[in-house]
Amino acid sequence: MSSSTDPSPRLSHARDLSRPGFYVKLLLMMLVNALGVYGIMASYGQQEWGILFFLVLALLVADYVYFSKRAVPAKYLVPGLLFLIVFQLYVMANTAFVAFTNYGDGHNDGKEPAITQIMKTSDRRVEGTQTYPVTVLDRGGEVAFAVVHDDELMVGDAETPLEPAGGEVADGRVTAVDGAEVLPIAQIQQRQSEVLDLRVSMTDNPDDGWLRTDNGTMAYVAKSLLSYDEGADTFTDPEGKVYTADESRGLFVAEDGQTLSPGWRVGVGADNFSTMFTDSRLAGPFFKALVWTFAFAILSVLTTFALGLVLAVVFNDPRVKGRTFYRAMFILPYAFPAFLAALVWRGLLNRDFGFINQVLLAGAQIPWLTDGTMAKLAILGVNLWLGFPYMFLVATGALQSIPGELTEAGVMDGAGPLRRFWSITLPLLLVSVAPLLIASFAFNFNNFSLIFMLTGGGPNYAGAPWPIGETDILISMVYAIAFEGGTRQFGLASAMSILIFVVVGFISWLGFRQTRKLEEIV
Repeated sequence: MSSSTDPSPRLSHARDLSRPGFYVKLLLMMLVNALGVYGIMASYGQQEWGILFFLVLALLVADYVYFSKRAVPAKYLVPGLLFLIVFQLYVMANTAFVAFTNYGDGHNDGKEPAITQIMKTSDRRVEGTQTYPVTVLDRGGEVAFAVVHDDELMVGDAETPLEPAGGEVADGRVTAVDGAEVLPIAQIQQRQSEVLDLRVSMTDNPDDGWLRTDNGTMAYVAKSLLSYDEGADTFTDPEGKVYTADESRGLFVAEDGQTLSPGWRVGVGADNFSTMFTDSRLAGPFFKALVWTFAFAILSVLTTFALGLVLAVVFNDPRVKGRTFYRAMFILPYAFPAFLAALVWRGLLNRDFGFINQVLLAGAQIPWLTDGTMAKLAILGVNLWLGFPYMFLVATGALQSIPGELTEAGVMDGAGPLRRFWSITLPLLLVSVAPLLIASFAFNFNNFSLIFMLTGGGPNYAGAPWPIGETDILISMVYAIAFEGGTRQFGLASAMSILIFVVVGFISWLGFRQTRKLEEIV
């Protein structure tokens, strides 16, 4: 028999249906499930089985949690856990995986796409084949070709072979295609490199050739000059030179060392980690960046904390007139976005027309940002201006939390102001601010925006394989290797990211361990 105080499941369900909040929750969950199903379908189409499994599991968990009355705490935990998995754990795991591969320019995809691309980039026109009036399309931001083949409108792009599509044809040329934009001559000229580099396979079989164009108006069938032997896993050129697959490097290599591009992604073990220390072109700049990163992070913390603490002590004295106004003024640099402030300082420090050289220094030509040593001093100075307000706020709050009785006891014992500060105020202050100093060190160790906006890492090292310079810290060096220069090496950049993670993690662990000793004085 059910208790009179506990409603039956049927009555509870009826009560839920009468609440507007239930329908709001139902609508939100419908949207979540719709997005989840779309993601599952997209993952299935791309054969991303790991993402598909995660989305299915996440939807099942979300539906159970938000439609069950037994999982009330999970209703608050599940969103955060899902975001943690997607934006933290997945990113960390993927970075660790990439660090042990040769992923980068020339090794962006798997072996089969690499073979197809090699064949397409070494092609020539097939004699006696038909010439097609071609229409250049923009389909979802990607260039595509539309032709009339066997009296049927066919459309294809770099990833998709020719396939039937809906549209309009006039005088043997395609004039409109459903779901795509026909590019006029002016836009074809603007995207000339994309159009001329495009190869659209005639069928799924690469041996049938592909369409390409030399002028954006007529297309022809081309085939590769190289012949691929699937059994032997080799390419042979018209002169008989054989390129054999080197699975350890992800390349087709001839006996004389010549290679075919592109290659494919393969695991390279710890090669990316050893490259940082053994490659003569990279090892020197890497060690210099490592030393400068530590120096920048440590000096930034010391200088900003020292200035912030001095100002906090001065303006914590009730005898100072107008201290509320001054405190508000000191916080102003902290209110401006750091990247915007760095750009302003970049203009102020310009050697030729900057305000500092031209006005404050009467036309001096000091290379604040173009000389390595001066650029480092400029970075520390700008970071001091940006960082001291935070330390000022932290130190002010910590000072106000120290009991006045301790200072009075020091006075009774005959201790002077400096003695009271070093023996009473500073130790008690460090108990509160030490974790924040460690966090500030970790932040400055990865202070990418200041370096990038103020100096761009320059002045650059001569002969380096990437645009890396004397003021680059490790994180900006990672960015340069991954996204700047002639070759982008994501595997090497990921290995350096792991090194940064280990260093910051170790310093943080060591710092927090030492902080416990300070707590013993409380």
